[in-house]
Amino acid sequence: MSSLRFAVLVPLVALAMAGCARPPKETELAAPVTATPAMARSYVALPEVTPRHVPRGTLAGRRLVVSSAAEIQLRPGEVILTFDDGPRKGSTESILGTLDAFNVKATFLMVGKMADSYPAVARSVADHGHSIGSHTYGHLNLAKASQEEAMADVYKGEAAVARALKGSGGALSPFFRFPYLAETGLVRASLGEQNLIVLGVQVDSQDYLKSSPQEVIDRTLARLDKRGSGIILFHDIHPVTAALLPEFLQALADRGYKVVQLVSRDPGPFGEDLVTASTQ
Repeated sequence: MSSLRFAVLVPLVALAMAGCARPPKETELAAPVTATPAMARSYVALPEVTPRHVPRGTLAGRRLVVSSAAEIQLRPGEVILTFDDGPRKGSTESILGTLDAFNVKATFLMVGKMADSYPAVARSVADHGHSIGSHTYGHLNLAKASQEEAMADVYKGEAAVARALKGSGGALSPFFRFPYLAETGLVRASLGEQNLIVLGVQVDSQDYLKSSPQEVIDRTLARLDKRGSGIILFHDIHPVTAALLPEFLQALADRGYKVVQLVSRDPGPFGEDLVTASTQ
């Protein structure tokens, strides 16, 4: 890795804090998820879900191929589904089943430590045809870290996710999201130099709050309806998200929304470079 990547630069305070998940606790990064009786429905059963009245393919929109964040331009009625902080056994797998049932694709921004813990689940996400980006290694607040620490965690996360995906049907794409949506101008500039595509959030579900599945659905739909389109943030580590996703996707279909599949223009060489570097 070049010395440029780890150059210590003068900090720039350009913090953009917004609602993202709290950092996963150490126990959460290793322990499998178990549903509780309070859930609206068990996430274990979700892979068998069948849309009530949405014909297969109705909700699926166009395939948007991009090489920069500036190219992510959505039309009215279009959404991009994104899931942060996984993969995680149980909840991620249930979400994959639901997405399959509605025939839509999403973008998963994986935490490197989680990919190390559940590489088989990471590969399953790729094998289901979803786009996969990175979300640092340890969900570090990059705005509070030194430039060297921030970039080290970014690269370590990329390497871990790429390593987990090795042997799967997909490769790591250059999509990246800041934990907590907290960034500095210098870190963002460094990511740009490495051709990473930073994803923002227009509709935050806040599924990490203590809310019932219906409350999350209602809150997210209200924010989406107000905007008319946007990138939606969920977290695949939460059982509540797996529980509410069928109802949410059904509501999107009922409202006439289309789920856009976000794809990097050339993810293959990017992923292969990372895999090679991580195995040296």
